[in-house]
Amino acid sequence: MDYDNSQIAKIRAAHTPTAIQDRLRAGRPRTYVRDFVYGAVDGIVTTFAVVSGVAGAGLSSGVVIVLGAANLVGDGFSMAASNYLGTRADRQLVARARRIEEEHVVAYPDGEREEIRQIFRAKGLSGDDLEQMVALITSDQKQWIDTMILEEYGLSPEGATPWRAATMTFAAFLLFGALPLFSFLYEFFTPARMISPYLTSSFVTAIAFFAVGAIKGRFVGQKWYRAGGETFIVGGTAALLAYIVGAVLKGVVS
Repeated sequence: MDYDNSQIAKIRAAHTPTAIQDRLRAGRPRTYVRDFVYGAVDGIVTTFAVVSGVAGAGLSSGVVIVLGAANLVGDGFSMAASNYLGTRADRQLVARARRIEEEHVVAYPDGEREEIRQIFRAKGLSGDDLEQMVALITSDQKQWIDTMILEEYGLSPEGATPWRAATMTFAAFLLFGALPLFSFLYEFFTPARMISPYLTSSFVTAIAFFAVGAIKGRFVGQKWYRAGGETFIVGGTAALLAYIVGAVLKGVVS
């Protein structure tokens, strides 16, 4: 990748001794993009499934709104709770691994040093360089154990905060999950009649999928239109399945 002068200047400014020190002192950044995308896409899909099922069955806008709102609150909270418990379980696994390694370091430090030695030997170090690395890591117990947690267990010593992950999921679910309902809300609360609130809802849903992907692309360094298109295709496939279910329900009701 070619950089222009302004980009090079920004990179240099971010790598001065002071800038590096400040960045490392601040700690590892924790991102909740996964939780945002998880909640937003599922909110759109499940709400659109309700819209497709109820509208496809020929029921009124009021029924769509009631069931859609129930889905937003109930399913949104369920997802947030599941994400909270899952993230908390990850942190509990790390805590358990830390307790085990602390016990092993105290009980048999030579064996734990040998594990560090073999881990970095597998990474290509040997001779004096390898022994210096082992001595450096094992000179600090926290660094020693963090290394074991990451390399032996495959776990991140520091991770997302459970309640923040859950909050992001719930907020994204509510915000984006409400979009497929807007056309039905408009028809219900205004005297004007829309030609096809379901068609409008489908259009808004498609835009919402693309928007979620574009936002994700901004954080993961992916082209916004590629990220948007990817999410549109994946989410659109789920929405299409919901539409098919709605069409089947229409036949059952009629």
